Amino acid sequence: MYRAFLVVIVAALGAQLAAQGTGRFSGNPTPGTPQPDPPNLADRITLTGCVRWAAPNGRGSVPAQELNTPSTSTFILTDAVREARVPAGTGTSDAAKKSASRTYRLSALNSALVPFVGARVEISGEVENSVARDGAPRAPVLTVGFVQRLAKTPCP
Repeated sequence: MYRAFLVVIVAALGAQLAAQGTGRFSGNPTPGTPQPDPPNLADRITLTGCVRWAAPNGRGSVPAQELNTPSTSTFILTDAVREARVPAGTGTSDAAKKSASRTYRLSALNSALVPFVGARVEISGEVENSVARDGAPRAPVLTVGFVQRLAKTPCP
């Protein structure tokens, strides 16, 4: 009787595991949802600077319903200084080499940058130089891949 019960349990567990699939992960994890392209390391740079609101008066806020919305116009990085300690092969594209701005527009989810407003940070991502409609150069856009607060040093 005990052996028959054990066989039934093992068979049930085996059937359950078989129903879960092969355990291989492939394809799009969310069917119907486009996935982002992998990062282009040649465009990746690392900077230190201060995260600020992009509004002309330096003040801003993000409504709660827009926290998980990506934006390229809500935050900027000021007093930006390029860091040289980066992995080999990063920052080798023309856009990355030419990028020497002291101000960058930051492209990220609003919720990822709100906690860093007013703080000195190290930030890395892919840079994209842009030109305004009238042909004048604009602050380059940094698509944020990583950000961390540097000590407790406030921005001026």
